Amino acid sequence: MRNTRYFVVGAIGAAAALTLSACAGSGTATTVPEGAEATIGTPDGAGKTLTVWAMDGDLSTASLEAINAEFTKQTGAEVDLQVQMSWEGITTKVTTALATSTPPDVFDLGNTQIPGYAANGGLLDLTPYKAELEQGGTWLTGLELPATVDGKLYGVPSFAGDRAVIYNKTVWAAAGVTEEPATYDEFIAALDKVKAANTATDFSAFYFPGQYWYAGMQWVWDAGGDLATFTDGEWTAGLSSAEAQTGLNEYLEFQNTYSVAASQTVDIHAPEQTQIFADGKSSAFLGTSAEVGRVKEANPALTDADLGTFPFPGTSGQSQPVMIGGSDWGIAAKSKNPELALAWTKIAASPEIQNSFVYATDGWIPNSVEAVEAAQGEGMSPLTAGFFAAALNSRATPAAASWPTIEGDLSINEFFAAIASGAQSPADAAKGFDSHIESVLNGN
Repeated sequence: MRNTRYFVVGAIGAAAALTLSACAGSGTATTVPEGAEATIGTPDGAGKTLTVWAMDGDLSTASLEAINAEFTKQTGAEVDLQVQMSWEGITTKVTTALATSTPPDVFDLGNTQIPGYAANGGLLDLTPYKAELEQGGTWLTGLELPATVDGKLYGVPSFAGDRAVIYNKTVWAAAGVTEEPATYDEFIAALDKVKAANTATDFSAFYFPGQYWYAGMQWVWDAGGDLATFTDGEWTAGLSSAEAQTGLNEYLEFQNTYSVAASQTVDIHAPEQTQIFADGKSSAFLGTSAEVGRVKEANPALTDADLGTFPFPGTSGQSQPVMIGGSDWGIAAKSKNPELALAWTKIAASPEIQNSFVYATDGWIPNSVEAVEAAQGEGMSPLTAGFFAAALNSRATPAAASWPTIEGDLSINEFFAAIASGAQSPADAAKGFDSHIESVLNGN
């Protein structure tokens, strides 16, 4: 999801010197037999130029320059870096560019945008190169899933952002809670104490807007359910399943118990959940790392010492799976330099770039489990730690070209609000929404 900005607070500053070893051998991006693996290698790019579209606000100039420098060192090719300054209208711009006979070679794409570009035939199938592109790592699920369409890989994870519980440690301590909960039972016990100690009618122990579907889906995923699955060429909606219904009923109970009634039909911006928290009308909410900064802007009296973050505990015994937002690198199917594009993308996804630049310089969550775990061991700020821990258990929306229609018509927002407000039971709401999902995703 790239309409929401994520920034990791408290990232370490200067990056260590980048050391990369050149790939051995040579490779080609010509047609590869179904199921076979191919090698990227180190193509000879002397006299050639690779065109890369990057999005403003994603990787920093320092990170992109580090990738380009290593790429030129390895291949001899130059890079024409073209930074796109706005996400508004970018889907049309990228689609148009991919359809030309000489498109840019590499694109910085929102992770959930990839299925649409892949469906139009605009992206190179990267499946044969996956093992080499992963470089021994395990990509974050929320970045890899939407980049995998009908079993084929069309995007290489670049960076991530997510959501975690943001809470007021001072308010919790006054209620007798001095340790972050590690389990769902501990979380509920903490919220019960906070609720008992704060009896104002406009106070939420945990502020949870009913339309906040990113948060609502965490309950569905934690219970083992999903929005939809793709089998034999058809999408089947899953919110009526027993697992999803368990999660939706747990969501309903939690939302109605710990958030004020006025929150049942609103989203996170009307009113702003950060403002409610900053005003002392809630002790916790689910938010992005960028919202930590907004809270402190709204109430300068709140400092880092007053705030804490942790992954939302699930009834499953693990933290609830989170919706990952972020970007993946895609390569144009019509690229005139596919071998060079693959080499550039491999460098961008490498552990060296991920650790020394994506995280250490830019403050983003890196693309793999291994990189996240490595970052966690480097004296990470407590306010950052919750988001990194949450990222280790992630999900994404269905890898369907028409999924944006579901978000655009706000039907998923209305689905969760109808449950939270009691306008419909979880079962009745799911029946109608499942029908809508299948109709949209299957193009009926």
